[in-house]
Amino acid sequence: MADPSAALAPKPEGEEIDPQFEPVIKLTEQVEVKTYEEDEDILYKMHWKERGTGDVKLLQHKETKKVRLVMRRDKTLKVCANHHISAEMRLQPNIGSDRSWVWKVAADYTEDPPTAETLAIRFGSPETANEFKRQFELTQKINSGGASVEEKEAEELAAEESEEEAEKEAETEKKDEEIEKKDESPEEKKEE
Repeated sequence: MADPSAALAPKPEGEEIDPQFEPVIKLTEQVEVKTYEEDEDILYKMHWKERGTGDVKLLQHKETKKVRLVMRRDKTLKVCANHHISAEMRLQPNIGSDRSWVWKVAADYTEDPPTAETLAIRFGSPETANEFKRQFELTQKINSGGASVEEKEAEELAAEESEEEAEKEAETEKKDEEIEKKDESPEEKKEE
């Protein structure tokens, strides 16, 4: 057995210590982590810090087309939010912040059994918070009507375009009326 005091003794100047440790066990096989999100498309993904730091995702199932919100903690991948988005849910601004939202969930499946929860989400900027709200509301429409994301976005675009056309028509009619009034006023003066 080696003398423990020899390990503590000063080494000669020319001798360098190179502490290298070889692993006891070599890990050659990668373990595949199955999250059961493989059958779903990611509609939206953003980093979230309230229940833990991690990515919050809106996932649409490829067959049923239903969308749910899932958040997993970084590193541990533990689920800390898991629920379907329903039309009854209302995103409300969190007190005093333009970059966070609060909503109530009838059944969050993070724990067993599912429980009613009030959830809050906070983002780094108001722009990302507003983008989350837009995606959340789009998801509500998808889940209530069963249409795909592309169909709902096309409907929204068509609605916006028809609103713009209606506004342009209203402006044109208003201008036409103004022109008619200007044309009528000299005739009325002549009659008097």
